[in-house]
Amino acid sequence: MSERPDKLSHVDDTGRARMVDVSAKPETERMARARGTITMQPTTVAAIRANQAPKRDVLGVARVAGVLAAKRTAELIPLCHSLALTDVDVSLELDDEIPGVRAEAVARTVGRTGVEMEAIVAVSIALVTVYDMAKAIDKTMVLGGIELVEKQGGTSGR
Repeated sequence: MSERPDKLSHVDDTGRARMVDVSAKPETERMARARGTITMQPTTVAAIRANQAPKRDVLGVARVAGVLAAKRTAELIPLCHSLALTDVDVSLELDDEIPGVRAEAVARTVGRTGVEMEAIVAVSIALVTVYDMAKAIDKTMVLGGIELVEKQGGTSGR
C-alpha cells in the first residue's frame, strides 16, 4: 500500500487500524520538541517554589515522570513503534505570569520513525504529575497548550 498525504497513515485501504510498516525507511537522526502548561493559583506556584507542597519536590518528580513516560510511549499508545531513545530531556519552569508551570520535552533517537509521540507524552505526563503532586493545595489547576513545536529527521526533514 502506498502512502498518500490525504490518507491517515495508521488506516489501511479497508479502514482497519494498523501499525505503519517502517522497515523500508532509512535510519536517520530524529528529534521532536513538545511543550505545554499547567495553570494554578499564585499561592501554589509559591508553594512549589519554596518546596512546601505536601509532596515536596514537585518539579523534580515531574521531570523524572516525563522521562519515564517517553520511554514507555509504545505501551500507552497502541500503534506507536517501540523506539530506542538516545536522549529525553524534560524541563519544567515556574512562571508567575501564567501563573503556573511551563513544560518542554525534547526526545531523540536514530531510527526509522519519529519521536513526536514520545515528546508529547513526556510533556503530558510531566504536567499530570505536577497536578498530582499539588492537587492537595489547588483543585483549580488546568493543563493546556500541549503541542508539538519542532520535529527533525526522516523524509520530511524539519
